[in-house]
Amino acid sequence: MRTRLLVVLVALALTVVAAFAIPLFGSTAAQRTQQLVIARNADVDRFVVLAQQAVDADDATTLAVDAARYSSLYGEAVVVVDARGTPLVETGGMTAAEPVVRSLVESALRNQPAKGPEQLSPWSADPVYFARPVGTGTRVAGVVVLRASVTMAAADVTTRWAAIVAGAVLVAAVFVLLAVLLARWMVRPLHELETGVQAVTEGHRAQVPDRAGPRELRSLATSFNRMSDAVVEASEQQRRLVADASHQLRNPMAALRLRVDSLAAQVDGDGQRAYRATVAEVERLESLLDGLLALALAESAATRLAAGESGDEPCDLPTVLAERVDAWRPSADDEGVGLAAPDCHDEPVPVRCSESELAQVLDVLLDNAVHYAGQGATITTGYETGDATATLFVSDNGPGLSTEDRERATERFWRAGGDGAPRGTGLGLAIASQHVLARGGRLELREAVPHGLEVRVELPLVAGGVP
Repeated sequence: MRTRLLVVLVALALTVVAAFAIPLFGSTAAQRTQQLVIARNADVDRFVVLAQQAVDADDATTLAVDAARYSSLYGEAVVVVDARGTPLVETGGMTAAEPVVRSLVESALRNQPAKGPEQLSPWSADPVYFARPVGTGTRVAGVVVLRASVTMAAADVTTRWAAIVAGAVLVAAVFVLLAVLLARWMVRPLHELETGVQAVTEGHRAQVPDRAGPRELRSLATSFNRMSDAVVEASEQQRRLVADASHQLRNPMAALRLRVDSLAAQVDGDGQRAYRATVAEVERLESLLDGLLALALAESAATRLAAGESGDEPCDLPTVLAERVDAWRPSADDEGVGLAAPDCHDEPVPVRCSESELAQVLDVLLDNAVHYAGQGATITTGYETGDATATLFVSDNGPGLSTEDRERATERFWRAGGDGAPRGTGLGLAIASQHVLARGGRLELREAVPHGLEVRVELPLVAGGVP
């Protein structure tokens, strides 16, 4: 935004400067041209008077002396002819026989007005001719032609234009400096607001200066600071509520479990069905509390990492993957699901994720695959490495999920089959996704080919290997 604002302001400033400078170029050139015309017309008028005297006295001596002195002093040529076109005076290397001079003489003898010189410019170099008839009306007694050099006049125009350019550059520099200061004054608060928004997005409090920039931006900064406090406080309260509630309920839940277990020997045959249902609900509540506590811990870890706190040491992805596959193989055998060993390479693949977190993510993925793929299905695991990331995958050829279900699978408390699903708390993938996002990665659910579900977890690699 700052660049665009500077471009607009600088373009406007240069346009204004050009609007003043260009007319000045024209006016100074016109003024110097007029000065040259006035001065040389005065010289021509003086020679016209002398030529009239020479014609009347039939003696051109005085005219010749003055013309020679003029050419010597100013370096400009003068030609005077009589009514028949006979040269009376020729000085400065110009003769009456030259085509330009002859044309001017013929026009002046017919008493036609001579065309004025074009406006001078710094690159003007051709001399300017002035022609005036001697006498008036039909009594033309001769013609005076003067060839004036424009070198000095062009140099004066160049000097004046250079002064205009220097002034325009100076004014433009001042305008550009003012534009830079104005853009910084207006845009700097916006950059600080952007930094504050990123900080709030990462989960920690941000305060931006509210005394810089225009009044509207100062008001916006004040409102943002209040919003930042409210958002961070609400997020912290939410995490505390989940963590405290799940933690405080563990003791009553443990006591309830002990009391229910102590009733096992006292329940007769008629009450066994209700007792088993009660035990199942207690186990479900325990699982739900464990999931809520794990989710709260994952969100708390994500906040600490976003705030810049260092996390645990990185881990080797192939090692953790092989360990978790071995740990889940007995469960897969019990469910009648084939769990293939991962294809691990000899080279280590260090990723920015602690071993415990990666193991927890893999446990969620393998648990879902083992229990939902169906008897006779096969589970495949492995990983791929790129320039900056590594991607592990857990794929099965079971029934899979629909496109709508895959989009909602990482939501809290969502379970395949809806609220009436037979098992699970609906927190596993939400916890796994939170761990992956906290490490700057991504968890994605895809449809396996030809059928089934594939979960891909992308994690950033550790530059240079494991520290």
